[in-house]
Amino acid sequence: MARIYPFQPYRYSAKAGAIENLVTQPYDKISPAMQARYLSLSPYNLVRLILGERFPTDSDRDNVYTRSASTLSTWIANGLLERENAPSLYAYYQRFTVPDTGQTLERKGFIGLGALEEYSAGVVHRHEQTLSGPKKDRMELVRHTRAQFELLFLLYPDPDLTIDKILDAAVADAPGIVMKDEYDAVHRLWRISEPSAVRAIQESMADKKLLIADGHHRYETALAFRNENPGLADAASVPMTFVNMHSPGLEILATHRVVRGLTGFDPATFLAKVQGRRLGSLDELRQLFRVLSPAKIRIGIALPSGEIRLYERDRKPGDLDVNVLHQYLLGSLLGISEEAVRDEKHIEYVRGLDAAYTKVREGADAAFLLEPTTMEQVASVAFSGGVMPQKSTDFYPKLLSGLTIHKLER
Repeated sequence: MARIYPFQPYRYSAKAGAIENLVTQPYDKISPAMQARYLSLSPYNLVRLILGERFPTDSDRDNVYTRSASTLSTWIANGLLERENAPSLYAYYQRFTVPDTGQTLERKGFIGLGALEEYSAGVVHRHEQTLSGPKKDRMELVRHTRAQFELLFLLYPDPDLTIDKILDAAVADAPGIVMKDEYDAVHRLWRISEPSAVRAIQESMADKKLLIADGHHRYETALAFRNENPGLADAASVPMTFVNMHSPGLEILATHRVVRGLTGFDPATFLAKVQGRRLGSLDELRQLFRVLSPAKIRIGIALPSGEIRLYERDRKPGDLDVNVLHQYLLGSLLGISEEAVRDEKHIEYVRGLDAAYTKVREGADAAFLLEPTTMEQVASVAFSGGVMPQKSTDFYPKLLSGLTIHKLER
C-alpha cells in the first residue's frame, strides 16, 4: 500500500561549513529568537530558505518567497548544495534524553520519497485537523522555490522490527554524519544506495498503512501542489522520514495548556465545579503520571496560588484526555469556544510540567497538565478515520530540516 522510492536530493557540501550550523528545527517550531540564532550561525543556514526575514519594504517582486527562490538557486550554482550522484534512501537515527524523566532512548527511521495519497485512499492517515494559514504560507514557498526542504514524519506498523533490522545491517560499520541539536539530541545519517537493501526496505513497506505524526500542513500543501501541477512528476511524492510505531525509541510528550486573560475567572468557583483532588505538590502529580492508569482520565490543574488539583474520572470507550480537557474543562466550564482554541485565544501550548507551572505562577489564570497521548490512542483514532484536537501529540525529538532538499525539476 505504501509506495516508497529512493531519490537524489540536494545536500549541503563541505563548502557550506559545519552541518550543525546549517540545519534547523521544523519551520513551525522556530521562534523569533531561534530564527535570529540560526541567521547568526551561518550565511547558509536553512532558515533563510524556509523562514526568511520579512521587511516593511517587501513587495510582489521582492519578498520572503522570492528571496528564498533566489537564494536556493545561488547556493546550488555556487556548490553549497550538491545533488547526490545516485538514488538512495537514508537511515536516520536519533539518540535523546526524554524531558521530565531523564530516560535515554534511540529512535530509528529512514528517509525516502513517499507517494502522495488522498486520505480517502486509505493509505496515509492523519490524526489532526489543519489550519488554512500555514498551508497558504507553505504553498507560496513551494510555488516560488519548486523545492521541498523539510521532512514529513510518517509512522508505519512493524511489530517484528523487520525494517529496523534491515537498517541496522545496512549501516553497520558504515561512515555517516553525526550532529547534535540545540536540545542535545544526537542525529546520525547514513546513505543507503545498495540496490538490494533499498529493494528490501521497499518490499517490506509495500503492505504498510502510514500515519502522519508531524507535518499535516506540509503534507496537505504537497497534495494541493501536486493537484495544481499534474504534469510535474516530481510533485507526486515528498521526502518523508518513516519510523516504526512499535519502535522502543518512539516517544510522545504531553503538550500542556496554559490559559490567561479569561474574563471574570475565579479559581475558587472553578474548583468547586471541578471537584478535583488536592495534591501536595507538582512532584506528586509527576509521580502519579509516571505510573500509567489507562482506565482513568487524569488532568492536573495548577493555579496562581501554587495549588495543584487532580481532575480524575473513569475513562469511557473512545475517551481521550485531550478531548475531555477541551470539551468539558475548557469548553463547558470555562466557556472557551472551539474557534478560540483554533485561534489560540487565551491558550498557550507548553512542553514540560515545570515550564507550564512556572507560567501560571507568573500570572496566567491556570495550567492544565496532561499525560502524554499513547501511540495506541493515536493509531486508533487515525486508522478509524477520526482526528484529534490541535497539539494533541508532541513526537520528540523533531526531525531536523536541511538534511535533504528535493527539487521539483521534471
